[in-house]
Amino acid sequence: MAEFEATRGMPAESMVVFGVASDVRLMDRWLPQGLSVHDAGPGTLEADGSLVPGSGKHEGLFRVSQEQLRVEWGGRDHPGYSGWLQVSDSAAGTSEVTVHISLLDEPESGARADEVRGLLDRSLDSLADEVQRRVSGGG
Repeated sequence: MAEFEATRGMPAESMVVFGVASDVRLMDRWLPQGLSVHDAGPGTLEADGSLVPGSGKHEGLFRVSQEQLRVEWGGRDHPGYSGWLQVSDSAAGTSEVTVHISLLDEPESGARADEVRGLLDRSLDSLADEVQRRVSGGG
């Protein structure tokens, strides 16, 4: 099983960042290109795109805990995939996001692992950009 984790500073306080990160309607703005998610009812998402294994839409579990500033997800029809995103306060007016992804059928190293790490890093960069747009009034 491969475990991937990345942390990135965010240009806003934790509640603002959590609001962006947990809003399903905004996720396509910062998730990797090739992954699209849609609300499919309470506690459920649908995911599709070139990064999703197989064809068609896949159902996933989705849980948001505002008290913990945490988002958790997992593949209902792909139980080997799960992850979480945690927001925490940092220096005055900023925060930090950590994302952890578990992929049961993926290797820990090699080209595919490097690709996953790159996607994770770019997603966090895009989330920071989306948060910046929000705090500067552009989003």
